[in-house]
Amino acid sequence: MKNSTKFIIAGLAVSAVTVGFFAARHFINVNKENHSVQVIGGADGPTTVFFAGKIPDEGKQAEYTSISMEEAKEAFAKPGNYIILDVRRADEFAEGHIPGAINVANEDIGAIQPSELPDLNQIIFVYCRSGRRSKEASAKLAALGYTNIYEFGGILDWDGEIEK
Repeated sequence: MKNSTKFIIAGLAVSAVTVGFFAARHFINVNKENHSVQVIGGADGPTTVFFAGKIPDEGKQAEYTSISMEEAKEAFAKPGNYIILDVRRADEFAEGHIPGAINVANEDIGAIQPSELPDLNQIIFVYCRSGRRSKEASAKLAALGYTNIYEFGGILDWDGEIEK
């Protein structure tokens, strides 16, 4: 292959990468805290993807603990200083929730500590409908610095009492 052909191919490759980079910057927006990425577009509008990352002040990986529904029920059967957090939407919460639970929707948990959860060291049991949003919310809370998060799935698997 001639040198001039190699230079043309190399130039086209660099151009393609450059155009791709600027196109990606236009369609992908990272928030200032680098906690989430918003992809612009799609059939349903913008989609936000959360990435649990390093806790800036401590330099350790943000973590939470997943437990079984049975383990959660055992914990709730004993008196204790804990919060049961339902991360479904308000309308879902109103249809029925675990007794004593409070509601902070997964979508409302972002880069700022929720006012309903003032203590970063509070024991918090997190659930949603099926278990997907509870995992997302638990990761977000861990990234915010909460230290005692126990994710236990969804209310679909709950066979205990329901409060309305």
